[in-house]
Amino acid sequence: MKDKGIGSGEVGESAPKYYRVRTELATIIDDLDEGDPVPAERDLAVRFEVSRETVRQAVHELLVEGRIQRRGRGTVVASPKLTQPLSLCSYTEGAVSQGRVPGRELVTFTNERADSELAADLGLSEGAAVIHLERVLLADGQKIGLESTYLPAGRFASMARTFDPGTSLYAAIRATGVTFDSATERIETVLASPREAALLDSTTAMPMLLLNRISLDTAGVPIERVRSLYRGDRVAFLATLRE
Repeated sequence: MKDKGIGSGEVGESAPKYYRVRTELATIIDDLDEGDPVPAERDLAVRFEVSRETVRQAVHELLVEGRIQRRGRGTVVASPKLTQPLSLCSYTEGAVSQGRVPGRELVTFTNERADSELAADLGLSEGAAVIHLERVLLADGQKIGLESTYLPAGRFASMARTFDPGTSLYAAIRATGVTFDSATERIETVLASPREAALLDSTTAMPMLLLNRISLDTAGVPIERVRSLYRGDRVAFLATLRE
């Protein structure tokens, strides 16, 4: 049996109908296992004596929260979210630490020219050559994120020839002798573009977590600029804070 989620328990009669249905449905889900089917909307409408539209709104909230997911024409209890640590470890390390199987699907692996903003972020001259790597990130075969990384081509010229996009980028960078020291990261919620939603098998209405990171080596020289877009229903982030 799963731990009860936020919102489970008693809800006052003054609460909106959809929220009361959402809360009761969350309680039902608590007693199911991962992959178990969720009752159909028409059955829930009869059970709670509400309209199908009210049930649909409640189901949508639980989909956004990642408690349930679509599978074929039905809905099932979702697997737990992948919790990524906010640290200078790679996506691969975070997934493996939780017993998940990481995977990647290559979207873009090209040589480009840095515009003024990218050049400033990477400590380069405008027009300098950069490597652009874009991949869909997977955990246990499920698409969870879209990662776009820019690297100075002069510094990582060999990687353009030898890097396997299906493997860990951070491991490959460290193998060149570069040591990560610090990073500045900005996190916010956004909605995906139609292209991004299609790559992630999602919709433009699903909230996403956007991370923008610039990583530095021990000499303070920029290593990478990364834009990572994660499905909010499948990924959470964990930070350990110390005074």
